[in-house]
Amino acid sequence: MENNPNPNWERQALEHLLLENLKETRKARRWKAVLRVLTLLVIVAIVIAVFDFHIPGRGMGVEKHTAMVTLDGEISSSSMANALDINSSLVSAFENENSAGVVLRINSPGGSPVQAGMINDEIHRLRKLYPKKPFYVVVEDICASGGYYVAVAADQILVDKASLVGSIGVIMEGFGFTGLMDKLGVTRRMITAGSNKGMLDPFSKENPKQVEMIKTMIDEIHQQFIAVVKEGRGSRLKETPDLFSGRVWNGEQAIKIGLVDGYGTVETVARDVFKAPDILDYTMKENFAERVAKRFGAEAGAAAGKALIKAPDLK
Repeated sequence: MENNPNPNWERQALEHLLLENLKETRKARRWKAVLRVLTLLVIVAIVIAVFDFHIPGRGMGVEKHTAMVTLDGEISSSSMANALDINSSLVSAFENENSAGVVLRINSPGGSPVQAGMINDEIHRLRKLYPKKPFYVVVEDICASGGYYVAVAADQILVDKASLVGSIGVIMEGFGFTGLMDKLGVTRRMITAGSNKGMLDPFSKENPKQVEMIKTMIDEIHQQFIAVVKEGRGSRLKETPDLFSGRVWNGEQAIKIGLVDGYGTVETVARDVFKAPDILDYTMKENFAERVAKRFGAEAGAAAGKALIKAPDLK
């Protein structure tokens, strides 16, 4: 029988096996700890994305700066450019004692006269509450109708020479399907309590009396719009025959007739006017939960109603 040169090889092999097992166990524990940390970070990120906490008075610890709020897109209670969020953002911007001034950056074709009016009213309230804090509007691509309704509450309105400004008018639109229904042999059956309850129903023939009623109503809203513009612009406004006709002007033309005051950007206002080049964005952002709610909730019903008859719009 051949002698084993290492009589302890069995013990050494066992020790080696146990050592390797211990290393694998430690490695598995380290990876488990890493995965737990990563999972925690993902959960925190999801919570922040879903709830998107809005802290009033944000930027309180920031030194002198220019406060900016952005109004972008159609002005509507169901859009990001809604009065509640815009007004909350403006309040935070004005009340921060470190903000040297407030700039409202507008890029909007218009929208709801009610929402635009609520924003205009809140701006006037805040300007009275903080009379020493300047408030400017900077127009980017477009500031039309409801967007301009908001803008006229500012100390100054600044544009680019190619910006589109104006459209001081009111529109209410819908559809009529009666001709198509006649061709298809479809009869509309609608029962109402109240002679005007079915007013502007797209499946019924147009009623001249009801059309006149609607025309009177939007004319009144138009006059309210004109009054707000005259109050906001004052003697700067150079009235022309088509000033309140719903027409749109470019920035260069708008300066000449007093719809706006000059050229500028958020950066030039911050640097040259407010002397506070650091810009802090106070605009409330729509969070993930709100987007999901709008996508699958009440938005579907609102969209269905809008497809048939639209409420008056400042567009």
